[in-house]
Amino acid sequence: MGRSRYKFFEHHYPYFITSSIVEGIPLFIHPGISKIVLDALCYLQNENKVTLYGYVIMPNHLHLIAEHKALSEKLRAFKSFTGRTIIDYLLEKNSKNILRQLSSKKLKNHRDSKHQVWQEGLHPKQIFSAKMMKQKMEYINYNPVKAGFVENPVHW
Repeated sequence: MGRSRYKFFEHHYPYFITSSIVEGIPLFIHPGISKIVLDALCYLQNENKVTLYGYVIMPNHLHLIAEHKALSEKLRAFKSFTGRTIIDYLLEKNSKNILRQLSSKKLKNHRDSKHQVWQEGLHPKQIFSAKMMKQKMEYINYNPVKAGFVENPVHW
């Protein structure tokens, strides 16, 4: 995933992954944009056979626990597809203010697009024990509670 210092080492373990929107722009408060991400997660699971153990979509970032022998490549494609689709959605909705923000925050080395949706790289953390899996799943489930969006994780 670009020039990230975070790496996937062993491919037979699940990974806890965080991926954020550039500059923390809260794109996922828009239901249409969240649906793009949800549909892409379903595609990862159903078509690419990525095992998704859990995920949460927050206003400006995404956490997930996933496993696949080529997880890095699958997530690179996921971010590329969702980024392009989100830009198309925003263009269709004539969301000039958000598009302007995504354009102004674009890294100079991203020459193939006028906009940048996702921050470069991922932050994968290998899950190597049942205890760690439990901790990361609880983190995902309680992230919206901690942020004050809901009082009970089942409401998110």
